[in-house]
Amino acid sequence: MIVEPTADFERTLHAGGAHYVIGCDEVGRGALAGPVAVGMAVVDASVGAFPKGLRDSKLLSEPKREVLAPQCAAWAIHSAVGLASAAEVDELGIMACLGLAGKRALLALHDSGIPIMDSTLVLDGNYDYLSSALVTRPAILTKIKADQTCASVSAASVIAKVHRDRLMIDLDARVPGYGWAGNKGYGSAAHRAAIAELGPSDFHRRTWLKQARSVD
Repeated sequence: MIVEPTADFERTLHAGGAHYVIGCDEVGRGALAGPVAVGMAVVDASVGAFPKGLRDSKLLSEPKREVLAPQCAAWAIHSAVGLASAAEVDELGIMACLGLAGKRALLALHDSGIPIMDSTLVLDGNYDYLSSALVTRPAILTKIKADQTCASVSAASVIAKVHRDRLMIDLDARVPGYGWAGNKGYGSAAHRAAIAELGPSDFHRRTWLKQARSVD
């Protein structure tokens, strides 16, 4: 059964005093290559009807995400995507890089004029990866399956997914051979075979490849 998102949770937070609600979701956490991304979509108390067909990005086809991403960006007051590179994942670890990418997205929203400290952030899942990356922390809530049930988080998911996918398509043109335009850096059989043949690129998470080989 496909769950359709609503803005009910956002409206509850607004009624409780949040001037803005910022839906947050991560993309690319499990990839072998490319950055990890955290998307954010901001809505205020006047939140209206969100784009028709909005879902968690994982439940949408690539063409549908491409259609919805600009609609989600237009629906939100502001949106942003923060990135942490494969090299940073190797250096700092994936959880720290989720926080780093989220911090970069928040800084972009701040630069756009969003009063972060008057906002409540909603993170998909049950783990707050963001607080430890921030010196001054706004209100942060975690919510399991928020990417499926909360419109702002679903929008953030779509925006981040399309942003990262386009980066991987561009990288595929620059560093051909790994099939990133299709696999987006995830560990498909063809991608793993290409790594075995060509070796890892500068955009691979080398610590992850070592772990994958030890498991194999």
